[in-house]
Amino acid sequence: MKKELRLQTLAMLDQLSSEEFERKTASLYKHLFQLTAWNQAKTIGLTMSRGREVPTGPLIETAWQEGKTVCVPTCFPANKQMTFYEYTPQTKMNSSYFGLMEPDPSVSTAVDKTAIDLMIVPGVCFDQKGYRIGYGGGYYDRYLLDYQGVTLAICLSVQQIEHVPIEDHDIPVSLIVSEKGAHVTTLYEK
Repeated sequence: MKKELRLQTLAMLDQLSSEEFERKTASLYKHLFQLTAWNQAKTIGLTMSRGREVPTGPLIETAWQEGKTVCVPTCFPANKQMTFYEYTPQTKMNSSYFGLMEPDPSVSTAVDKTAIDLMIVPGVCFDQKGYRIGYGGGYYDRYLLDYQGVTLAICLSVQQIEHVPIEDHDIPVSLIVSEKGAHVTTLYEK
């Protein structure tokens, strides 16, 4: 079921014209940058976007302009864990087996999860309760188990679906931001 929903959502994203995609993401950014969670965060965790994901480059640039620290994860497949590292224009990046750009752990500064105020959690689709279908690795669900900061998803409205089938280990995000505005999820309690 998750696989089908993932494929359907990715197909809908692919059907958006470049102009429509850019217009919607620009609107999404405006909503995000007005949020208290964004404005109060000193350290933001996010992944490097690729393909038809909402581009995170503008988030990184805005965060730097506002004096925020940006950190990006590196995944460790051997133990299915990930560690966030500070990301600057000088950070040495490697391409992982998923094609993600990740900081080189041998020359990067790790950031403890207690220092990350706002975590922008990637995903293919999300429901109104904050549950998501990611890319299948389960890295974020494991990482977020004891994370105490604010979790937020950025997605276009075509990525919002009625119901995500959930499993015991799934962790919902607390906020969803799309081109239509911000939505506090109904299940999230921290």
